[in-house]
Amino acid sequence: MNSLKKVMMAVLVLLSIVSNAQIKNAKTETVKIFGNCGMCKTKIEKAGNLKNIAQVDWNEDTKMATLTYDESKTNQDEILKRIALVGYDSEKFLAPDKVYSNLPGCCQYDREAKVPVTVDAVSGANKMAMNDHTAMNDSQEKNQLQSVFDNYFLLKDALVKTDSKTAATKANELLTSIETVKMETLKMDVHMVWMKVLKDLKADAKSISETQDIKKQRDSFKSLSKNTYELIKVSKPTEPVYYQYCPMQDANWLSKENAVKNPYYGSQMLTCGKTVETIK
Repeated sequence: MNSLKKVMMAVLVLLSIVSNAQIKNAKTETVKIFGNCGMCKTKIEKAGNLKNIAQVDWNEDTKMATLTYDESKTNQDEILKRIALVGYDSEKFLAPDKVYSNLPGCCQYDREAKVPVTVDAVSGANKMAMNDHTAMNDSQEKNQLQSVFDNYFLLKDALVKTDSKTAATKANELLTSIETVKMETLKMDVHMVWMKVLKDLKADAKSISETQDIKKQRDSFKSLSKNTYELIKVSKPTEPVYYQYCPMQDANWLSKENAVKNPYYGSQMLTCGKTVETIK
């Protein structure tokens, strides 16, 4: 048995040496990353690794991670931020509370770190290096957010028609699409906006879904539109989206059409307003 363990250890060391040899300008550092189990190890290393750029080896017993990376293309902070965004604290960055709470029970370690995660501008070189790592998530991210945006537009159309019953139904569908988004799959910049607006998006969608009072629905739609604007702007839609303004309500909304159809007044003042920004 001891011989088998030694052979396995030798193989792991050899694989590590081969992997690290492919990283140019290699720099190695050791940092503490909080976690509990083998599942944590898999997620931490997957989040931190970038092919030929960065390699993370996390020890379940000591909670210490060895980071080996090309210092011309990335750095320790950028690796630890990616790891924080999938739920694991380090001594420099805290994972978002919602992401941590969604970890399986066996992975929910005691939280000792104190410094919140802040996502600064990622270097241009590192953005290029991350493209390969994140490409597989792009389609899933766009599909998730597209469902949110599509339901927003359906809700807007119902308000344009002053159809409070349909508006309530579409708001409930919007709430469902918001709640099913897996934020850990979102890209870093989108993820941070999502965390900022999530609470209000859910509250406004819920408020609209629970009433058929068109005035109350339209009041909640103002805040809903403001936060959806922040999200759609950072997510860069594949087709133009028009941000429009109603001077009578001093409020905005989003539309897939440049032609103004006012959701705050419907047929009473259908064309009141103007396009103030085209998002694309």
